[in-house]
Amino acid sequence: MKLAAYLARIGYSGPVAPDFATLDAVMRAHIATIPFENLDVQLGNRVDTALPGIFDKLVTRRRGGWCYENNGLLGWALGEIGFDVRRVSAGVMRAVRGDVSLGNHLTLIVTIDGREWLVDAGFGGTQAAPIPFAAGESDHAPFVLTLAQESDGYWRFAERFGDSDPFSFDFLPGPADEALFARQCAALQDDPESIFVQNLVVQQRQGEWHVSLRGRVLMERGADGETKRLVADAGAFVTLLRERFGLDVPGVEALWPKIVARHEVLLAESAA
Repeated sequence: MKLAAYLARIGYSGPVAPDFATLDAVMRAHIATIPFENLDVQLGNRVDTALPGIFDKLVTRRRGGWCYENNGLLGWALGEIGFDVRRVSAGVMRAVRGDVSLGNHLTLIVTIDGREWLVDAGFGGTQAAPIPFAAGESDHAPFVLTLAQESDGYWRFAERFGDSDPFSFDFLPGPADEALFARQCAALQDDPESIFVQNLVVQQRQGEWHVSLRGRVLMERGADGETKRLVADAGAFVTLLRERFGLDVPGVEALWPKIVARHEVLLAESAA
């Protein structure tokens, strides 16, 4: 694995030093280039948390990935540059699901000259840049992000779009439980109730727009609101992945019947 190959993959050719300017630029370049996606889970291909496989997938084969992959790769690259990087266990929607969610998300804390920054390229592209690890609110259009410490000591990162309910993850800022990551990574692709087993998800921040493909529905969110449209057929699906998200994945068209069937189930559930 070579840092130069990673930097070429994200299109970054600027200065490389363990300072905030580099951290900010590398994170922005990563998010703009490598999408969040669960295509391997949908295809039945095994995903793990080992760095060599992540590097091969996201850098060599120019794919995207989920939190363990995106933040795993970014954290490694920042460490190679010379940053003090801490991998942190988090729980997506612990506010609703409780502690059973802990370890289902990897986030990063980077320390520069004694100041800590929350860095997350694996939460679907909502965070545009590093944010101070301190209570506060940040405008990362089209989202408003908040970071606050809860009464039980956990920190909560939450994103909000307009008047929608917040989407969040909770964490304690100490070093991650790597064994827990491995167990949760396996469960997220084995459990029939896992949202990643049930639903195809591809999403990415593209400038001040957030583009999300969930099954057949393409949603774009920006300062003026959101738009949704239905992907017409398998050909349009493959073209969308390639042209909008930069993903050219062999065999992905075989997922189309499953995507259509899942869409019909969700429509029936929403009408009930």
